[in-house]
Amino acid sequence: MAEQKDYLTVTTLTKYLKAKFERDPYLERVYLTGEISNFRLRPNAHQYFSLKDDHAKINAIMFRSAFNKVKFTPEEGMKVLVVGRISLYEATGNYQIYVERMEPDGVGAFYQAYEQLKKKLAQEGLFNAPKQPLVRFPKRIAVVTSPSGAVIRDIITTTRRRFPIAQLVLFPTLVQGNEAAADIVAKIEQVNQLSNFDTLIVGRGGGSIEDLWPFNEENVARAIFASQVPVISSVGHETDTTIADLVADVRAATPTAAAELAVPVLSDEVVKLQQQQVRLLQAMQNRINLAKKQVERLHQSYVFRQPQRLYDGYLQNVDQLKRRLQISFKQVVQNKQQQVMLAESHLQQHQLQPRVQQGQRDVARLQQQLTTAMQRYLNQRQQLVQQQIQSLDYLSPLKIMGRGYSYVTDEHDNVLKQATDFKPAAEVALHVTDAVITTKVIAVTPQKQDK
Repeated sequence: MAEQKDYLTVTTLTKYLKAKFERDPYLERVYLTGEISNFRLRPNAHQYFSLKDDHAKINAIMFRSAFNKVKFTPEEGMKVLVVGRISLYEATGNYQIYVERMEPDGVGAFYQAYEQLKKKLAQEGLFNAPKQPLVRFPKRIAVVTSPSGAVIRDIITTTRRRFPIAQLVLFPTLVQGNEAAADIVAKIEQVNQLSNFDTLIVGRGGGSIEDLWPFNEENVARAIFASQVPVISSVGHETDTTIADLVADVRAATPTAAAELAVPVLSDEVVKLQQQQVRLLQAMQNRINLAKKQVERLHQSYVFRQPQRLYDGYLQNVDQLKRRLQISFKQVVQNKQQQVMLAESHLQQHQLQPRVQQGQRDVARLQQQLTTAMQRYLNQRQQLVQQQIQSLDYLSPLKIMGRGYSYVTDEHDNVLKQATDFKPAAEVALHVTDAVITTKVIAVTPQKQDK
């Protein structure tokens, strides 16, 4: 009889293997080197990729909290050094490394991040953009730096020595650590919001690349580039070059050099003003002397000694113009006389008197014809009017009544036409040609009609 066997589920086996991975002390912290593969940057998310060499490959995951601490941007094919733990992902049964820290293999992480950001900003043109000129005589200067370092003391000392009338305003700022970059950006924006500063100095003392790293952050570089106030960057020593130095309007090797760039030497400027004053006085004196000489020369001119000579030329011109006017007037009169003579000759040639007499006879004849026509027209119209009057007279009721006819009306002036209109004993008016006779109806006898 075959021996009874206990079969495991896939889940049980996977959990067992996962426990073996996690309990193994050698796998809790693994230092691994390899080449990045299948990498695609996911902003603000967990990063999934692979590490490989010539003969093997392992999946890798780096959670967002750990990836945010990486100072450079991983790229496909980059060789890196990672520190993490090995475990098993139960859903697929694949083992993978959970990366806690990563840096380039052979090149420091800070240097790699510095070169990547430098290349990115250079491609965007932040380094080659036109720089803002510094104000030559600034009234207020903002200083973004640590309040306890030597930077602010050097700037104060140099400024007071060179240009004591300028006002320095310190904006205390973190210049080292993880929170320094955000603090520097906030202070730069605050200076621009106040908008009453002529120059802005951003600086700190020397240190390692890690100490200077806040001035290599992208947000600091963009804040300096966006500043409306001209920025002088003085970060580290002369041999240190940060991204802030490349973006700023002016780079100073030291804080003292930054103060020297920001302000002139007041005593030198006073000397220059005095020199300019002397030059101005000399120039004005030379101009006055020259003007005096010109006045003296003009005073000796014949114009002032014999003023009447000014009019000699004008008098000659008047005489010439007068003669020309007389000649022109004579020519115009002669031309008009010739035109009149030509017109008279032309009229004589055409014999206008006979034509005028003929026109007068034509007018008299036409006037006679018009009078005759008008008389004939009036006679015709008068005859027509007489005919119309006679026709109307024939139709007149008075004319008819003159032949013995009359008509009867009642007391309301209504014409009585039929027998039914007459009422016995009613008074009626009988209208004849020359009178109205009032009478009374005695009887109404209807007239018999022939059948």
